[in-house]
Amino acid sequence: MPRTGPATAAGEEHVDGATAREHHLTVSRSARYVVLGEPGPEVRSLWVVLHGYGQLAARFARHCAPLGGAGRLVVVPEALSRFYVEAAAGGSHAQARVGATWMTREDRLAEISDYVAYLDQLYFRLLEQCAGEPPALHVLGFSQGAATAARWAAYGAAPVRALVLWGALPPDDLEPTLLRDRLAGAPVTLVHGTGDAYRTTDEVTARAEALNARGLRASVTTFEGGHHLDAGVLRAVAGA
Repeated sequence: MPRTGPATAAGEEHVDGATAREHHLTVSRSARYVVLGEPGPEVRSLWVVLHGYGQLAARFARHCAPLGGAGRLVVVPEALSRFYVEAAAGGSHAQARVGATWMTREDRLAEISDYVAYLDQLYFRLLEQCAGEPPALHVLGFSQGAATAARWAAYGAAPVRALVLWGALPPDDLEPTLLRDRLAGAPVTLVHGTGDAYRTTDEVTARAEALNARGLRASVTTFEGGHHLDAGVLRAVAGA
């Protein structure tokens, strides 16, 4: 991963004759997540679903209910960085909608390292709560959460048994062979709404073919709709 150790020096610059050096310090903080279902030994499959840019876990979880069912536990973590999505009216944020983001371009490697560590910690906590035979881990990332899901599968310690990237593609800076080696034959499903304004079906199909050429097991699932989750497709991927 990009960052190791509690504190490492980064860039530096000179300010009024003094050297200003940038450092990182790893700290503990509270992370919020939503659970659909009850952890326990009867859980056979664990679905970790990562929301998109500007969303919150509780609201997003409402759309994830079709993934639930007997023997399945659905967990929706919330990204660590929250912000006011809407412009403040009259200079006040009192009524502005709040969303969360997994990362920005600023200090991106540190943010990737942080969310990979966060998701790993959450996975192992859930594993303890399930207490029986370890459930199969399925990871679904929507929009910005798809890049997060792909990086977690590649860099994290959790053994991903199936990866679903919805409304987005694996990030360009993620080496496909690294993802291939970590997934060890686990399927990768690219879900695409034919009315999605952010990319075309041809783009998604081409990326799946490129992933397969690098040794991954990639496939494409399409539905009539835009940049959103679809209940029917969720039920289909949950039952696959």
